[in-house]
Amino acid sequence: MPFLTLADFERDALGTLTTYATIPCVSPSYDAQWAENGHIDDAVELLASWARARRIASFDVAVHRLEGRTPVLVVTVDATGPRSGTALLYGHLDKQPPLGDWSAGLAPFAPVRRGDRVYARGVADDGYSTFSALLAVEAMEANGVPHSRCVILIEASEESGSTDLEAYLDLLDDHLGQVELMVCLDSGALTYDRLWVTTSLRGVVNVELTVRVLRQGQHSGLASGVVPSSFRILRQLLDRVEDSATGDVLLEEFHAEVPEEHAEAARKVADEFGDIIAREMPTIGTLELMGSSAQERILRRTWYPALSIVGIGGVPDPSNAGNVLRPSTTAVLSFRLPPNVDAQRAGDAVMAALSADVPSSAEVSVSLHAADGWVIPPLAPWLARALDEASHDAFGRAPGFVGEGGSIPFLASLAKRYPGVQFVATGVLGPQSNAHGIDEMLDLPTAVGVTNAVITVLGAYAGQVEE
Repeated sequence: MPFLTLADFERDALGTLTTYATIPCVSPSYDAQWAENGHIDDAVELLASWARARRIASFDVAVHRLEGRTPVLVVTVDATGPRSGTALLYGHLDKQPPLGDWSAGLAPFAPVRRGDRVYARGVADDGYSTFSALLAVEAMEANGVPHSRCVILIEASEESGSTDLEAYLDLLDDHLGQVELMVCLDSGALTYDRLWVTTSLRGVVNVELTVRVLRQGQHSGLASGVVPSSFRILRQLLDRVEDSATGDVLLEEFHAEVPEEHAEAARKVADEFGDIIAREMPTIGTLELMGSSAQERILRRTWYPALSIVGIGGVPDPSNAGNVLRPSTTAVLSFRLPPNVDAQRAGDAVMAALSADVPSSAEVSVSLHAADGWVIPPLAPWLARALDEASHDAFGRAPGFVGEGGSIPFLASLAKRYPGVQFVATGVLGPQSNAHGIDEMLDLPTAVGVTNAVITVLGAYAGQVEE
């Protein structure tokens, strides 16, 4: 039975979560002066202070800092049962930037509650995770449910590709000990009526591509027709990596065959929910979506490579656009990779494609960051039973299993370090949660349900007989 209620969450967590929501602790990729600005430090100290106030018998709260890197919050809870292994619970506290103008009455760092939903940047991705993880352990102890040793690790560079994480995993290697269960609280949910377990995550290659043709801009009446446009050259380079008519990624290193079990899982979700991917997209009414069926759209989001242009530099706002042939254009490319594709190999391929034999011998610079995807290993029988029980107890129905289109580099890193670990990747990012977009939202009953599911899973793990 669940041990946490919405009233408990409101009493013990919501006030501090709301304060956290006011902090513009934007990830380093979007705030080059993050250290000087101090917002990430403010957030980690706030969460550490809240953690220290928990009613847990024996635990330690530490903030680790490495020179030049974002901090990591580590809460270590001693076991109350005989299990000797470690359950590692993961989340992050850094945030995406605001993105744009939020809807009337909403703002990224001014939290608003409407009914059982809270709107602010970072509340669902992934501010709730610290509260969910520690409230689960606290509730277990309050109700006499044994748990193993638990380590809650909250990083602050996830939205930048977890660039600081490997250094901290090296630092904490001895402290983490024998990790046997990993609970990631940074994933998604197709609906709010059940526990959704993530079965795969796509990898990512982020590229910053700059094409330069002039040392300074020139009047278009003088230069156009003589100096090739940097934007036109950029278009030609993009044609090497993406079919502009279909959106298909052209590099073979970016493709993988979809495993049959994942294709079948997508079919089952499509059979139950219909075209759920299409329904959740806030598209204009006339737009034709990619994919020929509900199943294919699920797979396109979870197992197909795709390119998004997420930023453009060197291009003035239309209100300031003079008749100037611009000196350069910069595009930020976000490639999503199938979960089992080698991200570094894909990155090497795109680097070669964009930098060799540049049209008109323009000057090109390319920088990239690559991170592997992840595929869930087979569930141990005890964990499969626990997830079914957890979803029934917390939500009243069986769990759902589906791949996610985003990336959580931590899971791939941990899978390499601990090959035998059991994984539970779940979260609250359901319909209209708007992670990374405007009007980000946390559904409070779902946060409580996920927390209660964590209780069930941790209890089941602690009750396993050591092999």
